[in-house]
Amino acid sequence: MKITLLQQDISWGNPETNVRNAEQAMEACPGSDLYVLPEMFSTGFCTQPEGLAEPADSDTLRWMRRYAAGHDCAVAGSVAVQEDGKYYNRFYFVSPDGEVRSYDKKHLFTYGGEHHHFTAGRERVVVEFRGVRILLQICYDLRFPVWARNRKDYDVALYVASWPTPRVEAWLALLRARAIENQCYVAGVNRVGADPSCEYCGGTLMIDPYGRTVAACEQGRVDAVTVEVDMDGLADFRRKFPVLDDADDFTLNI
Repeated sequence: MKITLLQQDISWGNPETNVRNAEQAMEACPGSDLYVLPEMFSTGFCTQPEGLAEPADSDTLRWMRRYAAGHDCAVAGSVAVQEDGKYYNRFYFVSPDGEVRSYDKKHLFTYGGEHHHFTAGRERVVVEFRGVRILLQICYDLRFPVWARNRKDYDVALYVASWPTPRVEAWLALLRARAIENQCYVAGVNRVGADPSCEYCGGTLMIDPYGRTVAACEQGRVDAVTVEVDMDGLADFRRKFPVLDDADDFTLNI
C-alpha cells in the first residue's frame, strides 16, 4: 500500500481554502492508495469550536468522498464536527466506494481546554483497507500507550495532529516508541504554520516496526512524502520475533 502523508499549513477557520490547498497537494502526489491530512485540517485546531465546527454532513466530508471516488483512493484526516448539539474531534477515513468510517478523539487535550467543549469518543477504531489494518488516533492520544496497545488487530497506526513546536521532540520520541512496542508501522502527520495559540513545525514521518524512519517531511514547511508499507516484511518480522505473543493481558475500562 502506498500512503501519502501531507504536512499542511492551515488557514484559520477557512475550510474552502484548506480543502483547495489539500487537493492541490494531493494532486502533486498521484497514485497513492491513502492520503492522510493533519488534525482539524479544514479549520485549524479549535478548542472553542462554536462558529468553526462543521456539520456531520459537511462540504469537507463531501469533498473527501468525491476525491476518494474520483481517484480510487482513501482520504483520511480529522475535522471539528457538530452533531446533535455536541462537538467531536472526528477522524474520518473515507474509502473510494463512498464508505465513511470514523473515530472520535478519546483523549481530549485538557491543558488547552478541549474537554470543555468537545465530547470524548469511547470506541477504539481499526479500519481495514486493501489488506492493511489501520488504527485511527488523534494527537494527544499519542501520550496514552494503553489506548493504542496492539491486540494483534492492526498493522499501521495513523496519528494526525496539531502538535506545537515546543513539544515536537516528545512527538518524535513517542511515535517511535509506539512503533517499537506495537511492532507496527506508525505514521505521524503534523501541521506547520501558526494559529491564534501556537506555532507548528511539522515532524511528519513514517516509522517502521524496528523504530527506523522510513521517510519524513522537511520540518518547518509545507511538504508531502509517499511511502510504501511492506506487509510481507512486517509479517516476516512478527513471525521471527513474536513480541506481541508475550504482551500482558488487560481489560480497558472506558
